[in-house]
Amino acid sequence: MAVLRLVFNIAWFILGGFVMGLAWWLAGLLCFISIIGIPFGRACFVIGEMAFWPFGQDSMNRKALTGNEDIGTGTFGMVGNIIWFLFFGIWLAIGHVAHAFACAITIIGIPFALQHLKLAILSLTPIGQTVVARA
Repeated sequence: MAVLRLVFNIAWFILGGFVMGLAWWLAGLLCFISIIGIPFGRACFVIGEMAFWPFGQDSMNRKALTGNEDIGTGTFGMVGNIIWFLFFGIWLAIGHVAHAFACAITIIGIPFALQHLKLAILSLTPIGQTVVARA
């Protein structure tokens, strides 16, 4: 299973994952311009790493994972997600959906399209989420 995951991740990286991972990291760099944007930028780099190698990783709500509410999973997280959506989320989601359509043209590309759709959903509201390894 690990070999198949590696093969899929390498193919993903070559066929569009590299571009979208860079898009996430660019958004992260733009977020680091202001002090308020630093938590957003950190999230961009974590999710950007997932965008480079998504097979074997999943996103999960931090409150569901730890059982504790933090600043990103409460009201401030919701406000942060609204701000994120307006500035970066919609554009990253459009990029992932466009890549998903391009991948879904062939039967072989369907698993890649599904990963892009998963990342598109995550790109809309990333605050309060964390990336975990799937067993």
